[in-house]
Amino acid sequence: MPQYRNWPVRLALLAAAVSAAGAAMAVLGDSPTHSQSSISTDSAANPQLIKRGAYLARAADCMACHTREGASKEYAGGRPIESPFGTIYATNITPAPKAGIGEYREQDFAAALRQGIRADGSYLYPAMPYPSYASLSDDDIKALYAYFMEGVPPVTEPAPETSLSFPFNQRWAIRFWNWLFVDEVSNTSSANHSRDLSGDRQQLLERGRYLVQGAGHCGSCHTPRGLFMQEKALNDQDGDEYLAGTELNEWQVPSLRGGDASGLRDWSEDDVIDYLATGRNRHAATGGEMTSVIQHSTSHLTDADLSSIAAYLTTLGATDKQRASSAPASTPSSHTAPDATTRQLTSATSLDEGARLYLDNCNACHFANGRGADSVFPPLSGNTQVNADNPTALISTILYGAQLPSTPKRPERLQMPGFDWRLSNEEAASLASFVRQSWSNDASRVTPEQVAEVRQAHGPGKPAQQGRPDSLDHAREDAASTPPSN
Repeated sequence: MPQYRNWPVRLALLAAAVSAAGAAMAVLGDSPTHSQSSISTDSAANPQLIKRGAYLARAADCMACHTREGASKEYAGGRPIESPFGTIYATNITPAPKAGIGEYREQDFAAALRQGIRADGSYLYPAMPYPSYASLSDDDIKALYAYFMEGVPPVTEPAPETSLSFPFNQRWAIRFWNWLFVDEVSNTSSANHSRDLSGDRQQLLERGRYLVQGAGHCGSCHTPRGLFMQEKALNDQDGDEYLAGTELNEWQVPSLRGGDASGLRDWSEDDVIDYLATGRNRHAATGGEMTSVIQHSTSHLTDADLSSIAAYLTTLGATDKQRASSAPASTPSSHTAPDATTRQLTSATSLDEGARLYLDNCNACHFANGRGADSVFPPLSGNTQVNADNPTALISTILYGAQLPSTPKRPERLQMPGFDWRLSNEEAASLASFVRQSWSNDASRVTPEQVAEVRQAHGPGKPAQQGRPDSLDHAREDAASTPPSN
């Protein structure tokens, strides 16, 4: 049953309920009711169960939020998560009795994952993807519980407390949000899969669907959100807005639907597998938040699970918006055809500022045809981030560079240097505009003001992080220490 089909009615009922203050407070005074499940009572875990739980923690990408960047102790929390309502700090989920979840029973653990309810009865903020984790099976909950209780070292230091301003610090109100937008989720097969599929293929698709919609919680970032910050769809039966792409921290988050030209329409299943396993393929290289997801989660999944995810994603059809626009998909042949941009850069004649800057800074890796090098330097022609309505991701990458994750199959950390130290706002805007309007790309120009906004939001960074040669700083220091000659 679609999750949000009845939410307008629920919203009206909620308004009426809240207007009755006395009744509302009576309700709020009650302890939350946990849904019935077959979660068993606590028992000692066996090594295989703990090992399976460790794998599921990877699949669920728990480390991305619950381990601070650069921290030596895993799952100790403290990572700040920026939200429209303020900073939310991830909690300590080690088995420490006071600082962590050491006093959680298995039923408490299940309620936190599936319903967003802590052991003390208070509500978790939906930064925790419990709307997705609601579909986790009892067996997987049991394995995760065994791992976090017996496979993770306890960390006794508490994570910082989240302290949002009023009214967002009123956690009891999340109960109403849950009532509106988080229905009970059952593990049912997708009606969109053909009955003509073989049993093995159907099983592969269902495994992929379970991982994407549940543990992987891909919709948390790749599904657009509504007025109340709810995901507009929690699964493929909720409508084609599921995984249709959105924007996160002003970066374009691409569609994961196999039928979308802005998504995976040109990607084969092998392309998806390569990207999730290594952070790169012939179409793209990862950046932004997805870098951590690949490094800590998807690159550790089995080949079988990666295949199931790829198979499932490529079955998702185009959105209504994509069908209406009928935008033609780019093809490899369009990238190899000689065009005006390639000829201009190859001949190095009649160059405007953007083209000159491209040759000086980008051509060595991305080449005159904008195609880059397969699985090494990403193509710029047809690139999703290059063509995004919001150019923030492209500007950030030009200014501050990017680094591919180190993964088991591709341990090398390829890094693109940043050019913040050598490009003015006007030059960075000219370069970005050239890339967005060359080859097969057709996006709006970038203004110096947009570059300035990205710089202001980023703040000063370390020279090494921005690609600035250390020799420049040393030269300045030497010059400053040299006495003037007579």
